[in-house]
Amino acid sequence: MKNKFLLIVLSFLFIGNINAQQTPASKQTKDYSIVGATAHIGNGKIIENSLLVFSNGKLTYVGNNSTSAQKGEIINATGKHVYPGFIAANTSLGLAEIDAVRATRDFDEVGNFLPHIRSIIAYNAESRVVSTMRPNGILMAQVAPRGGTISGTSSIVQLDAWNWEDAAIKFDDAIHINWPSTFSRGRWWLGEDGSLKPNKNYAQATERIKNFFTKAKTYISSNTDKKNLPYEALKEVFTGKQKVFIHVNGEKAIVDVINQFHDLNIKNIVLVKAHGAEKVADFIKKHNVPVILERSHRLPDNEDQDYDLPYRMAKILVNKGILTGLGMEGGMERMNTRNLPFYAGTYAAYGLSKEEALQLITINNAKILGIDAIAGTLEVGKDATLFISEGDALDMRTNIISDAFIQGRKISLETHQTKLWKRYSNKYKNQ
Repeated sequence: MKNKFLLIVLSFLFIGNINAQQTPASKQTKDYSIVGATAHIGNGKIIENSLLVFSNGKLTYVGNNSTSAQKGEIINATGKHVYPGFIAANTSLGLAEIDAVRATRDFDEVGNFLPHIRSIIAYNAESRVVSTMRPNGILMAQVAPRGGTISGTSSIVQLDAWNWEDAAIKFDDAIHINWPSTFSRGRWWLGEDGSLKPNKNYAQATERIKNFFTKAKTYISSNTDKKNLPYEALKEVFTGKQKVFIHVNGEKAIVDVINQFHDLNIKNIVLVKAHGAEKVADFIKKHNVPVILERSHRLPDNEDQDYDLPYRMAKILVNKGILTGLGMEGGMERMNTRNLPFYAGTYAAYGLSKEEALQLITINNAKILGIDAIAGTLEVGKDATLFISEGDALDMRTNIISDAFIQGRKISLETHQTKLWKRYSNKYKNQ
């Protein structure tokens, strides 16, 4: 009986080990040198036959291959490509596991004005979805809440961690606001006209946002003993230390956003999605406002728009000199985040050069998220968060990653999906 009990316990442990996430990599203890690769720096520069050396989690040498500069374990990457780790902006990655199971969804809280809600404490570092990002080179992400008028605050994480405390590389980087639409549709299920019409409540809804920030500013400057957590959460917004990401669509709404926050003396804002930005690009540039675009694989908003406008948006904004990054909000966004480099690749196919498209998910996203001092490019002094690819990492046919590092830690590229792929590849090889 005792042996039977032990057998059952061991069976459960075995099954648990099969399904558990891999253990996060340990802190870097030995030096690495990546030799001979084509290095895509992330700022538009390329170094052929490069040498990258990193120690204690930081890059110590980036330049032409030199035998004298090599140290530690040598990784021969001749014929391969090395990139800075890709950064996914504006994603709810790690905040939900299975869309059809409500208990796993933790990206939207009850309420409408919730700047004090922090997405980071709900981040699940052991999510199976998170682990599928790494084999495509996505090593960092901005974890953002959804819902309401003010959804809450986002934070930035690296994607190989024990828990949310270990994962965070920047806490509470931005407040997220969902700006009202200038147009609305009737509720057809109530017998209302379902066609697109001007939103008669638009002015009232935008005024509520302005009043909320005005009251918060008054509260922060006062000496009241009465605590108001939503107002207190906006303190760093008014000092400029915390950004405001405004999810907005339509040229009128974009102009209203910039003007209203200028009147509030809040200048550290970012436009998210920003459909229609091409029509007011000069105005956006004049006010030096960055834009986080939606992924490129989508249909035009209106029937009179060019079919390929979503593919050309990055080219239009980059040509105007607007700091442009790439986000992931939309249908099945957590699962689709793994396709981040391929959305950037589509922008490259429609006007941007490959290195310009690469910047959308490296240095541009790093600048917009405020982590460019440690990430976004392969430069001495920055974190050794990078990967080696067999070919062009923006092309799904050649994005085949052999090695990846986060802060110098060599991470596992195994996921539930890669295990299934190997399993069934072997099955059909033997037939």
